[in-house]
Amino acid sequence: MTLEENTSKSDKKNPMLVLFLVVVVDMIGFTMIIPFLTFQVEFLAKSDQNLGVWVAVIMAAYAIAQFLFSPMWGSLSDRIGRRPVLMIGLAGNTAFFVLFGIANTLWLALIARFFTGLFNANVAVTRAYVGDISTPAEIPKRMGILGAAFGLGFTIGPAIGGWLSEPAKWSFTSIFVDTIFASNPYLLPCLVASLLSLFSFILAWRILEESVVPSNVDGTRKGFLNILTENIQDVRKMLNRPILSPLLWSLTFFWVGFTIMHVTFILFTKMPGSEGGLGFNAAQNGTVFFSIGIIGAITQGGLISSLTKRFGSSNLLGAGILIAGLGLTCIPYVSEDIAWIGIISVTALIAFGNGIATPSRATLLTQYSGRNELGVIMGVAESLRAMSSIIGVLIGGIVWDITVNRPGFFDYHTVFLMSGMFALIGFCIFRFSSAWNISSDESE
Repeated sequence: MTLEENTSKSDKKNPMLVLFLVVVVDMIGFTMIIPFLTFQVEFLAKSDQNLGVWVAVIMAAYAIAQFLFSPMWGSLSDRIGRRPVLMIGLAGNTAFFVLFGIANTLWLALIARFFTGLFNANVAVTRAYVGDISTPAEIPKRMGILGAAFGLGFTIGPAIGGWLSEPAKWSFTSIFVDTIFASNPYLLPCLVASLLSLFSFILAWRILEESVVPSNVDGTRKGFLNILTENIQDVRKMLNRPILSPLLWSLTFFWVGFTIMHVTFILFTKMPGSEGGLGFNAAQNGTVFFSIGIIGAITQGGLISSLTKRFGSSNLLGAGILIAGLGLTCIPYVSEDIAWIGIISVTALIAFGNGIATPSRATLLTQYSGRNELGVIMGVAESLRAMSSIIGVLIGGIVWDITVNRPGFFDYHTVFLMSGMFALIGFCIFRFSSAWNISSDESE
């Protein structure tokens, strides 16, 4: 079978629908727990002791698994094909989403979260599949479809996690009372995510054709450590490039600050108003993150093109980092008196800032990349994002536990000020570097 024949056959069965769902499931898996994880940890721990650290460790487990296993899945898909790797990921998600929902200890929740990250680490394979089946003219549009899937998953993931939590306490129905959903209050959103993953698996099994021509499949077997070593070497190489380096470093610092918020946001909003928080529950936090997703989707889907034409990617990247950093810094200064107006306003800054920074970063990385190294550079960027997530959530959880009950200046505000500081460092690295406002003909 030729690649053209395989492509034609795949197109007839609309593989983009399956790839779209794979990415949606991945983002739901990443974002679904944000509104309720703090409550779940508190429920399992039976106390507030080291609450921030446990939230951070469970979130970090997902990012660590993605960092470690993303190169492995990519290499494996080169050897055995894209279809089986994508199906393995969906099957693993189906099982481990449920395990996370029924976890009755913190350690079991940690293990389930790690394996969810492991099986979700194959999303890069969807991009490879698109490259396999697309002509050069089709690639931008189809990559945009995957980008829309990221936005959709980020929007509905927190909504599922927040709105479907604790169904046994719902006032409009008693169907969940005295059931497994009462003893496992966060199982329902995990079950919904699992069913979505199972549906995607069935579609992949029925629709998805293999996109790699057998004669082109790489038969070289590389060990896990070899793949990981090559990934680390690629990171070091790109961080030594004069223009790419400040781009990558600036986003690394920004992402550390941004992911600190993933841990500490709920820790802040769930605190009683008498202690400085907002007293939000999981459903209310889900609504906040739903609004973040909507604003981000509008920004990336409707505004970024015209903004780029008017201001340029370089200016948008710098402005986006500063705007999001301002929003991160302002979070703990929202008072209970203006809880909804205040929190929607500051999170709108975060969503808009990130919404213009992220695609601008991708545009600049593409502009400054050689023709034959774009895949490597994008892989390095994703690896650095994963490492930033690990560092950010650990800093957030540890600093929160150390400062939350302290009097004086270093209190619960501290960790959000650190988020803003990391964003400011990222802006300065980019603004005062060789990458600022450089034109494409000056790139490497």
